[in-house]
Amino acid sequence: MRSVAVLAAACFCVIAIIVNFGLRPACSLGRLVHFGEWTAHQYDIVIGILSARHNHELRNALRKTWLGHTQQLNQRVLAKFIIGTYGCDIPDEDREDPYSCQLLNFTDPVIGQEVEAVSLFGSPTSTLLGSKISRIDFRVLHPIVITRLGVFHDPREAGFHQNLTVRLYQTTLEEVISSARFSPLSSGVQVNRLWYKPVERFLLPKAQLKGEEEVIQDGFGQDVAAVAGGFTYTIHDGAALLESLTTRPNRFASHKHKLREEDAALQEESQTYQDIVFVDVIDTYRNVPHKLLHFYQWSVDSTSFKLLLKTDDDCYVDVEAVLERSGGRLGATNVWWGNFRQNWAVDGSGKWMELEYPSLVYPDFACGSGYAVSHNLIQWLAENSKTLKIYQGEDVSMGIWMAAVGPQRHQDARWLCEKSCLPGALSSPQYSPGELLELWRNKEQCGNPCHCQK
Repeated sequence: MRSVAVLAAACFCVIAIIVNFGLRPACSLGRLVHFGEWTAHQYDIVIGILSARHNHELRNALRKTWLGHTQQLNQRVLAKFIIGTYGCDIPDEDREDPYSCQLLNFTDPVIGQEVEAVSLFGSPTSTLLGSKISRIDFRVLHPIVITRLGVFHDPREAGFHQNLTVRLYQTTLEEVISSARFSPLSSGVQVNRLWYKPVERFLLPKAQLKGEEEVIQDGFGQDVAAVAGGFTYTIHDGAALLESLTTRPNRFASHKHKLREEDAALQEESQTYQDIVFVDVIDTYRNVPHKLLHFYQWSVDSTSFKLLLKTDDDCYVDVEAVLERSGGRLGATNVWWGNFRQNWAVDGSGKWMELEYPSLVYPDFACGSGYAVSHNLIQWLAENSKTLKIYQGEDVSMGIWMAAVGPQRHQDARWLCEKSCLPGALSSPQYSPGELLELWRNKEQCGNPCHCQK
C-alpha cells in the first residue's frame, strides 16, 4: 500500500500535508496593543532587541542590567524589544517542527504493515532515464523503520544492464545509514514500477534533519535505466501516533487558553515598561527576519537616529563602550559595523536549515550578538521590506540583503560571536538571566563584567 502519512519529500513529492500559517494572524487571539508614533527626538543609537513572547525572564534581566542603564545616557539611546503580535495557535507537539507554525498533519496513517513511499508518480518513463546520479530528499515527521530500498526501472527492460547502488544518508551526520546493491544477476523484487531489496531495519526518529536517498551507477559511459524512487517502511509505535491524534483536540483547547493568558501578560508587561514594539507577525523562529524588517519600518517611521543596533534578548551589550567607539560612524552613511562571518556554508538541516538560498555559501554577514547599521541603510531596508526575500535566519538574511547595496563593512572582533566574556567586548551572546545579572554585578562593582579581583 502506498501512503503519504509520515514523511515530507523536499524535491518530488509531499508525504505530509502541510498547513502553512505564514504571517496569517491567529483569528482566535486578541490583538496586542501597538504603540503610536514617537516624537522625532534625535537619538545617536536605536537598539532593537529580538525577543520571543515567552522570554519574560530574559527581558526582566536586561531591564535590571545594561538595558536599564540606557535611561541614564542623556537621551542618546532608545531601546525596544521586538515581539511578534501573535502566538502560534498550534501546540508544540502538533507542529511539523519547533521553529515554525506549521501543522503536523497525517493522512490516514497505516499502522501495523509495510508502507511504500514513492516519488515521481505519473512521470513518463522517458523522464526517468539518462541520469547517472539521482536523489530524493525527505524529512521524518514521525519515527519510522526503513525496511527496503528501491529504484525506478524502465518497464521495457527485462532487467538491469549495469550495477546500481542505492544509499540512504542522514545528511546531518553525513553518513550512510543503509544501502542496497542492484545488478543484472540480483535485481530484487519488482513492485509496480520499482525494484526493491531488503535492508537491515533502521529506525529513523522524528527530526528536522533531512534524509537523502541516492542511486549511483557502477560502470562507465552507459545511460542508467533507473533512478532513485523510494523505499518501504513501517510506522514505529503506531499506537502512540494514534493516541496523539485522538488527544489533539484537547491540546488545541488547552493551548488556546494559554495563548490568551500569554497575551494578557504581554499587554501588562508592555503597559508597565513601555519598551516593547509589537510587530505584525506570528512569533516563531522562522519569522524572525520578518520581525526585523517590521522593526526597521517602525524605527524609520517613528524615530530619528544615526545608528541602529540589532541584538538578542540573551546578549550582554556594553552600550557605553559602543557609544565611545562609534566615533565617526555616528552620522555617516553606508556603515555596517560588526563581526562578520565569511564563507559560511549553507546548512541543509536542523534549526538553520536553508530552504531558499541556492548557493553553497552565504555572503558575509554579521553575527547576531550585536551589529550597528547607519540610518540610510535601515531606511532602504524599510522601503523595500515588502519585496525583500526572506531566508532561514535574520543574520544571513541581512547579509544577503546588504550584498545588494554594498555597504562599508567595519570589521570589529569586539562584537563577540560566541559566548565568551572578554574585557572590552561590545557584545556577547547566549546568557541565561542569572548570568546576565552576574555580569552586571561585576561591572557595577569593579568595572569589569567578567570578574572582580577578590
